[in-house]
Amino acid sequence: MAFPPYAVPDPPPPPGNRACDPLAAALGNASLLGVGYLMMRRRWHALAAGVVTITLVSILVGAAQSVWFEVVVLAWWAAVIAHGWYLAGQRSQSAAVRRPWTIALSAALPVLLAFGLLRFDVSQTEGIVADGHASGDCAQVLSAQHGVWLGDRIADSPLAARGDKTVRACRRLRMAEARLSTGLGGDTKALASGFGTLNSLLANPGNEKMVEVALNGFLGRLPTKNACQTATVTDWLRGYRPSHDVLDRSAGVVARTAPAALLACGGDLMAAKDWRGARSRYQELLYQYPSDQRAAKARTGVRKATLAIQLAHVRHLLTGPVGQQPQYCSTPAKYGGAAPYGNGTNRALFYGNTKYTSELPSSWKADGDVTRATLVVCAGQRHHGSSVQTCPYTGENSSSGSLGSIPTDVTFHKIAIPVKAYSLRTGKRVFDGTVQVSGTSCPATISYTTYDGLDAGPPSDEYVNPSTADVRAAFSPLINR
Repeated sequence: MAFPPYAVPDPPPPPGNRACDPLAAALGNASLLGVGYLMMRRRWHALAAGVVTITLVSILVGAAQSVWFEVVVLAWWAAVIAHGWYLAGQRSQSAAVRRPWTIALSAALPVLLAFGLLRFDVSQTEGIVADGHASGDCAQVLSAQHGVWLGDRIADSPLAARGDKTVRACRRLRMAEARLSTGLGGDTKALASGFGTLNSLLANPGNEKMVEVALNGFLGRLPTKNACQTATVTDWLRGYRPSHDVLDRSAGVVARTAPAALLACGGDLMAAKDWRGARSRYQELLYQYPSDQRAAKARTGVRKATLAIQLAHVRHLLTGPVGQQPQYCSTPAKYGGAAPYGNGTNRALFYGNTKYTSELPSSWKADGDVTRATLVVCAGQRHHGSSVQTCPYTGENSSSGSLGSIPTDVTFHKIAIPVKAYSLRTGKRVFDGTVQVSGTSCPATISYTTYDGLDAGPPSDEYVNPSTADVRAAFSPLINR
């Protein structure tokens, strides 16, 4: 009796595994979600694959935003697909694989489609960022890159990183613009910081237009409303070492702006009575721009400021207690605005012994106003001058009331006053000698002082008694030339 051959059934799959079409398993793993492993009930494989995928994506997005690491991730993706194909083994009947195919496609297609769309989105954004970078429009760059999210970075990390680099450059540029804006107020440290940042940005090719736009914005705000602040800025820019790039454009702006700023600053400082500062600005204009049309006004400004400095110094030297000689009498100084000492009436400022100079006519005096004076006259204490006449006097006995019988000779002297006179215009001494004042002598009686009732008689030397005319006659040769 013949029996048909016994059909040996296929061995059952290993425990925990499910038969799956290799292509479906490979397609499921193409999602990088481990779907192929799950369809084969290889949960540990799926978990391990998911951990590795998450790790690689994290590194790609965070630390290694480069094409070479994208290649690493792509190699991992290919390896997972191949491994799924390998584990699935031989293909099962078509009826048994419909559902796995559906699951695999449902997992892989959305991931792959999203990946493609996100890469397209990143490329579009990067194009906008690149346009903004090329035109120096940082507002456009920041606005476009602000829309880049995690999905974009996963889909095309290197391209997203390129946009981030441009954003960082824009932020540094804005910091430089802020420092330059502060520098417009005369802060040279801020100017140095701003230009240093611009220089460092130029070290990276492609940033030239951005730097040019920022520099134009800064230079376009010159001159400022404050002339002295503008002059400080142009001073700093003038001393900036040429770098042979777009930053050298500032030199042309300085040449156009500085002369007017220096002249206006000098005027502002004159108004504020900062004479030395004003003269310095005027001199700077003359030194740096001698052929500028404002040079004549600057020379006038230098003279006015110099006279103001001299006047302030002279006034300081002339201050002091009333009746005493001021410092000017020992250390004279010139005031170039005074009239020259010469023919005519030379008005004077009188200091020191004013007992006699107070009798001089007001037309000879400057009334304390340095700007009206030609001379500074320093008078010392009087002493006996030339003898004029000697007359005998008999003293009166204060105890008995009778006149003494022994006469005393009294010699009358002119009033000698040591005088130094200085030409205010030059500060030079024009007179150093003694002025002697004449007067009447030998009056009928003279007064003198006795001590403790003892009458020693009148002093042997006395001063003449001058009239106002005598005082004026003595001082006239000094004042009237």
